[in-house]
Amino acid sequence: MTQNEKTDYKESDVLAILKETEAFLQGHFLLSSGLHSDTYIQCAKVLQYPKYAELFGRLIANQINTKIDLVVSPALGGIIIGYEVARALKVPFIFTEREESGDMTLRRGQKIDKGLKVVIVEDVITTGKSSLEVAKVVNESEGEVVLFSCIVNRSEKSTLLDRKIISLVNIKTNIYTPDVCPLCKKGYELVKPGSRKMINPE
Repeated sequence: MTQNEKTDYKESDVLAILKETEAFLQGHFLLSSGLHSDTYIQCAKVLQYPKYAELFGRLIANQINTKIDLVVSPALGGIIIGYEVARALKVPFIFTEREESGDMTLRRGQKIDKGLKVVIVEDVITTGKSSLEVAKVVNESEGEVVLFSCIVNRSEKSTLLDRKIISLVNIKTNIYTPDVCPLCKKGYELVKPGSRKMINPE
């Protein structure tokens, strides 16, 4: 039986795949929220493999037990996994993009029809900020956000509050504001994800 044929995936199996593909990184990272962390999940590393992208999309879709009409993801990180979730659910997929102003919007002729039930899919949810921005776009189009989903949920204090989040793995990591970050105080170089420089703190 191949990995894609296996049906009883556990959280530990998903984490093992993330580590195997070097998508699970440790160091001193600047998150998109402006916070610092000692751990970063670079899902692009695992989603470069179609077998894992398809697998993760199917595993997320299998946890959705309500009617969904449309999958929406934020570019760029959510596009691949969002597409795979939509493929597994056999529904259309679209994505939002950020304008120069910083606002999230739909472009390229994509639209959300009134009344459509939507699941928002990301690769990683940390603060939930981008998910809420996508939700705003859905709401403005008079669609209905049914739930949020992701590969990795690391949102201990998510702005999504009590909204339902379907995830394949929950990872608790240390997140700091820049003024109290112990890694900064130790002098570790701050790395913006995508850089080749990676620090392994003691």
